[in-house]
Amino acid sequence: MGSKVSKNALVFNVLQALREGLTHFSGPSRVALVYAEKRDDPMRVCDPEDLLRGHEPKLKELYIDSDTWRTGAPDPPDMQRFGHIFPEPNLHLSGLISFGGRSRSIFYQMWFTEHHPDMCSILPTERWLEHAAYLLSHDFATARTFLTDSSHYVLREYATHAVHDALVDSVNFNVGRESRRRIYPILDAVLELSKTPEEGAWPRGKLVFVEESCLDDLHLMAVFPEGERPNIGNAKHIRKILLAVEHSDRWLVSDGRCLMGIGRGPLPQRRISAEFFGGYGFLRLDGETVCSFSEGRFYSSNRRAKLVQLEEALLTSDLDSSQAHTLFQIVANIVHGAQDRKHGCTLVLDLDPEAKPIPGHQLKNPLDLQDPANLDLAKSLSKMDGALHIGADAKLYRFACLLDGHSVPGEDRARGARYNSALRFSAEHHHTLIVVVSSDRPVSVIHGGVELSATCPWRPTIRLSGTPPTLSQWITLE
Repeated sequence: MGSKVSKNALVFNVLQALREGLTHFSGPSRVALVYAEKRDDPMRVCDPEDLLRGHEPKLKELYIDSDTWRTGAPDPPDMQRFGHIFPEPNLHLSGLISFGGRSRSIFYQMWFTEHHPDMCSILPTERWLEHAAYLLSHDFATARTFLTDSSHYVLREYATHAVHDALVDSVNFNVGRESRRRIYPILDAVLELSKTPEEGAWPRGKLVFVEESCLDDLHLMAVFPEGERPNIGNAKHIRKILLAVEHSDRWLVSDGRCLMGIGRGPLPQRRISAEFFGGYGFLRLDGETVCSFSEGRFYSSNRRAKLVQLEEALLTSDLDSSQAHTLFQIVANIVHGAQDRKHGCTLVLDLDPEAKPIPGHQLKNPLDLQDPANLDLAKSLSKMDGALHIGADAKLYRFACLLDGHSVPGEDRARGARYNSALRFSAEHHHTLIVVVSSDRPVSVIHGGVELSATCPWRPTIRLSGTPPTLSQWITLE
């Protein structure tokens, strides 16, 4: 009985650590696990925060109606190899990322977490889930010998390792052999640079890491002689040289150990690039974004506004789907422009057939925002105090508009005049959607005096509560 209780504790320990680590990396994240310790055991579900609710039919199809998951295991001799995980692929359940495996100590396990809409890539998160599967298998194998809390600490602080593993797997897959580049020194250098100011300014520019065999194919404008090449770990020195490529199409190039020179022009394949944009940056592999970084930490966020609520509100409005799509694309463009330029703005989307009058600077001829030149002008006008007034026909009617109304419940004095004025105005004009971009806060989508993008903060409820239910029991639970 004692071993069963200890193994339940191991499951919850890894589950909690995984949730905490992914929450730091991607924002509030839930996690869940389905597993069977032995081949003949029923599938069990550990889902304290109802992440898997809504996927019952698919889980029943996979694990109750079919025995493929039992019969598809590797040969028994292979399963006896200690410490080896035979991976199971992502199940591709809507809105979820999953990864699991089989091992000698746990016949089958599949981990799940949320696929946040603003993720740069799911690859680091998949590697995180893979490592959770490995650690739980190891903990089950050693549970009767000794118990430690090391898995908890490893999974909580796994962000850099997850990025490392994602890069290594992708590079080796693309190259077809093991790359000679050491990835950890590259990641350490990028994080150190991200928190190293120069004369009070945060770094800007591009630093490219290439395979040594590709160096001869690069067009280098300036080459540093051997013996005088700055070590990539010298963040202060690299930060100063980065000034030479700020606000340009030039880039610094490194072999992962030293800074080789300054380049310009086409970039080679199998490159790892760190692009710095002041207070944040992006890590890319062959131009594909893997993650972002800021102040010495990696994150999964693409740092773009989550406009899911706006898209849903437009699609459920009286606009036809083509109008809704056009309007959404225009608003997203303006919002992302404001975020890139680090200024706040307010957009009033007037969904009435004819645009209503709003106090502000009226345009004699409304600007068609489907024209790129007009859209660019609207982005500049959004920097002024007041709101942009955009009609259902995707035209800009007014700018620097003043929004007002009577006080409404839910006002937040900490959010300032822009946010609270939008709440009041939308409460009295029900055919409007208002998008508020704050320079230092997430984007808010407001309708009818309520912030649609507001979510009730959930509190973690992970706790040890006995043996997790079987899948059949879990499906029947309310």
